[in-house]
Amino acid sequence: MPSLQSSGCLYVVATPIGNLEDLTIRAARILGEVDLIAAEDTRVSRKLLNHIGIATPLVSHYKGQEARQSAGLVKKLLQGQTIALISDAGTPAISDPGSRLVHDCHEANIKVIPIPGPSALTSLTSVAGLPEGGFIFLGFLPSKKGQRRKLLTRYSQEELPLIFYESPHRIIASLKDVESILGNRPACLGRELTKLHEEILAMPVGEARAFLQNRATIKGEFVVAIHGCETEEISSEEDVEQLLIMLHAQGNLSMKDAVKKLSRDLGLSRSEVYKIGLQVWKKDE
Repeated sequence: MPSLQSSGCLYVVATPIGNLEDLTIRAARILGEVDLIAAEDTRVSRKLLNHIGIATPLVSHYKGQEARQSAGLVKKLLQGQTIALISDAGTPAISDPGSRLVHDCHEANIKVIPIPGPSALTSLTSVAGLPEGGFIFLGFLPSKKGQRRKLLTRYSQEELPLIFYESPHRIIASLKDVESILGNRPACLGRELTKLHEEILAMPVGEARAFLQNRATIKGEFVVAIHGCETEEISSEEDVEQLLIMLHAQGNLSMKDAVKKLSRDLGLSRSEVYKIGLQVWKKDE
């Protein structure tokens, strides 16, 4: 295994998600000092580098070719070169290419250094007014309706807020599914964050869907934060049965695992939940 001293270093560099003034001083220095920049789209990144007067060579590192391209970059790093990894906007490896390269660098004992900065995820979270205690990030929701609804159903009883990215041509369909499965919960949507036409909508899901649906066109990617499920007291066997029916319908848990999850989440006796589970699973036989 090579030593860190004999290898180069990979810098994971956050770049602006819109406003070029958001590039940090440190990020600009690193981009000017490294031997090579691995970019999601070299055409997009060249515009940024030209803006700050940097002529560091660029190579492509994009989705679909990450495995092949990562191997070449790791070889260069092992030879002692320093490389900066950037995406078109924001922080690499967060719903953008980069995670495979970072993983391969760790496997090869190559030093990886984060250069923090802009991120659509943290930008929206900071203004969403979410309760303290964390959130669950889902990345981009599945493009297919069935898969999207299955994912949302899986998190329908989650008390933590859910945050996801969405494209302009799917935002209405996704909000409809959110409203149908999670209910008309409080939400915060960010569109074109840090850009000239930045828009932040803090309103229930149904109102946001109706507001956007009235527009002739919708432009720009979205970051969406949905408040978590409110805790309700489980007062009867009927309530427990309905939750077990929902978990059974999802199809990704055995009866044993569903009983274990529900008894743990609700603080109920596992034996009592098990009795109800037997009846739910028996109906499907």
